[in-house]
Amino acid sequence: MDIEREAMVETQLVDRGISDRAVLDAFLQVPRHPFVLSPDRDWAYGDHPLSIGFGQTISQPYVIALALSAVSAATASAVLEIGTGSGYQTALLATLAKAVRTVERIGVLARRAQETLDRLGYANIRYRIGNGVLGWAEGAPYDAIVVSAAARTIPPALVAQLAIGGRMAIPLGDGFSQKLTLIKKTPDGITTEPLCDCRFVPLIDAE
Repeated sequence: MDIEREAMVETQLVDRGISDRAVLDAFLQVPRHPFVLSPDRDWAYGDHPLSIGFGQTISQPYVIALALSAVSAATASAVLEIGTGSGYQTALLATLAKAVRTVERIGVLARRAQETLDRLGYANIRYRIGNGVLGWAEGAPYDAIVVSAAARTIPPALVAQLAIGGRMAIPLGDGFSQKLTLIKKTPDGITTEPLCDCRFVPLIDAE
């Protein structure tokens, strides 16, 4: 799998303009195949999302890399991830940042991801099953927030939990019209910058 992982980084990330060395090194270090369902292991390093059950997916590697680069995850002390999903992005964040908190609303996925991450030796992650729209206030403020589901509007709780100078990557939009968007928080408010077209499952505001 090492050869496939190296090819993924070179062709899907470097060739598309991802230049953050820390992010590239994290993708080289973190295996993707343990986080996908067994029938899909042969396609683990492909240039596409994969189903992980319950209507959820593991995102395309390029989109993850773009988000992690945009929020400067490698320089973050405290990171919040909304949507643990398979745990793959969680592992990348844990490789880059000092401490990660991750929230997942689907208990089966959260427990499966934690089992995989524990087995692989990640010790700087805290887990919560709950409503990602509410964030995780006890750990705030966060230097970086990465949201792995599409919202129609920016959740106010996540903005409140972002540190001044912090960055959030979040898909914004509905259905087939979504943009991965970078949010920067300043003393005067927030700025937004679209990064790329994307397609994520919806961010559900429910306990």
